[in-house]
Amino acid sequence: MFHRPDSDKKFAHIDGLFTDDINWQMIETHLPDMLRVAISIKLGKISASAILRRLGTYSRKNKLYFAFKELGKVVRTMFLLKYVGDVELRGLIHAETNKSEQFNGFAKKLFFGGEGEIAENLRHEQRKVIKYNHLVANMVILHNVVGMSRVLKQLQAEGALINQEVLAGLAPYRMEHINRFGDYVLDFRRKVEVLADGFRILEAESAA
Repeated sequence: MFHRPDSDKKFAHIDGLFTDDINWQMIETHLPDMLRVAISIKLGKISASAILRRLGTYSRKNKLYFAFKELGKVVRTMFLLKYVGDVELRGLIHAETNKSEQFNGFAKKLFFGGEGEIAENLRHEQRKVIKYNHLVANMVILHNVVGMSRVLKQLQAEGALINQEVLAGLAPYRMEHINRFGDYVLDFRRKVEVLADGFRILEAESAA
């Protein structure tokens, strides 16, 4: 949703995207209090989540809440305008969003117990479950990266060209070789393999 900086402002081609006006007077009036809140968060005196809870609880009476809301309209409109007009930014956001969705899907596959639902009703226990799930996901990712690196190094030794274009089509979110329902036996006598040295990534011109 786009917000007009002024009711008199009209825009060619995209005027229909804009709705209500931004209340600059409210932002100006409460700017000192807003800055104090921002400094308190930056100095660690209060968390952003605590501020949001306080403002949300008294939202109908708290004018500071509405001032932050107006400021949010400004920031959001500026970002959306930049997003619409910048092709590279849209491509970057799309790529990063895909990475995030891939990781979340990967972590969800590893969180298969209890049908992937967090049964705990306590916030700190819920956060603990999520952190453990991400820990397991990162451990599997490390395992995959080590295996993939070993194969890529072998291919490079055999004469294959490994460059950025080749690596761009690879991802460590692989599950085919992971037996989620197998036996997990800790063998403390097993020698830990030393991580293999990396391989040299050729530049595009060098690979040509």
